[in-house]
Amino acid sequence: MTDMILVYITCASPEEAKKIGMHLLKKRLCGCINIIPGMNSVYFWPPKTGVFEEGHETILIVKTLEKKFADVEREVKTVHVSQTPCIIAIPVSNVSKKYYDWIQGEIQ
Repeated sequence: MTDMILVYITCASPEEAKKIGMHLLKKRLCGCINIIPGMNSVYFWPPKTGVFEEGHETILIVKTLEKKFADVEREVKTVHVSQTPCIIAIPVSNVSKKYYDWIQGEIQ
């Protein structure tokens, strides 16, 4: 097990994902981002109504360290268009040493 995490964030568009990702990179809260456009989501909305909402979203994956999660979450909330953004930390159980060292070296 490592202290590296992937932070899974859903965004309204590729442009929003890039804006958030670049914001996090500039603040040195992560070492790398991935933007995956074209995701379809189905969820209950408004809450507790039993009504389904379907939408198109973009996935932003942020590669960072566990100790930076609270900072990443705080910063995402300042620039994300949603009042309740999906921000989920996924632990990384194994990672190549050279890649981990690079990610760690990019984060302040």
